[in-house]
Amino acid sequence: MGFDVSVIIPIFKVEAFIERCAVNLLEQTLTDVELIFVDDCSPDASMDILHAVLLRYPEKKDHVKVIRHERNLGLPSARNSGLAVATGEYIFHCDSDDWLEKNGLELLYNHAVSNDADIVWCDWFLSFSGNERYMSQKPTSANINRLEVIKAILAGALKYNVWNKLVRRTIYTENKITFPDGFGMGEDMTMIKLFVFANKISYLNQAVYHYVQLNQEAFTKKTTEVHLDQIKHNVDDTIRYLESRMKDIPSQYFHFFKLNVKLPFLISADTKSYERWLLWFPESNEYIDKNPLFNLRTKIIQKAAIKRQFWIVKLYYHLVIRFVYGIIYN
Repeated sequence: MGFDVSVIIPIFKVEAFIERCAVNLLEQTLTDVELIFVDDCSPDASMDILHAVLLRYPEKKDHVKVIRHERNLGLPSARNSGLAVATGEYIFHCDSDDWLEKNGLELLYNHAVSNDADIVWCDWFLSFSGNERYMSQKPTSANINRLEVIKAILAGALKYNVWNKLVRRTIYTENKITFPDGFGMGEDMTMIKLFVFANKISYLNQAVYHYVQLNQEAFTKKTTEVHLDQIKHNVDDTIRYLESRMKDIPSQYFHFFKLNVKLPFLISADTKSYERWLLWFPESNEYIDKNPLFNLRTKIIQKAAIKRQFWIVKLYYHLVIRFVYGIIYN
């Protein structure tokens, strides 16, 4: 007999964070929880710390699985290894440098059961060294169905991150949905595919997940050419997947998606990053004004980049991103 929820936790270079993550999972108020820790051949003390924590909770022994990769395979493979052994009715992904409120799984699971939902998403906290910002994921439409949710994700109103979504396990298994082995950057775009098969989707207007912006070893901090190629692969793969299965998605939303994916290249002081923005998906630039979710500032810096007025982009970065946001979040 399976658990109510299986939580998959990939582990790689998180020795400064794994104890808090594991303790909060082991002390969840939802008792019928399976924890699957996947050691992706972490070279630091992460696993030693984890095992020491697990010894403090002997009553949880039958609720814990620890898997080890013989070599580093990357984040998508770690998630897939967890999926392969999960037995829960629902799947939840928790990154090991983040942490979950101790009543988080209970709130998500009860909401899913009471609404007979295949997928539940929730709000989350963006955590910095000294404070946090509440990140609302309120739906843009009162009609929460697969088409409206996917459109909202493509347009940038909702995040496609793995870690604020509880998903019925059969959505993965019956539709053979796995994460893209070898293409780790942007691998959480896989979550968009799950919505294609969800008959009932629901929203929990409460934040239970803390996404930590402190770990300099985090995969998302890396921007090598290999990682950039992985993003492009995942964008193209996601769009092909949606186009083949949901003919009712207006084509402009795929352009919104591309614009949102490349927008971070302009949140930088690096001219090479601006040049990369110009090279990526130029066919989508004409849709900048058509996305109702782009605010005026976002439209201005994108249009400045098109005209190669990079001084405007750089000024925005230093005045708004570094100075204003820097004061608020430090």
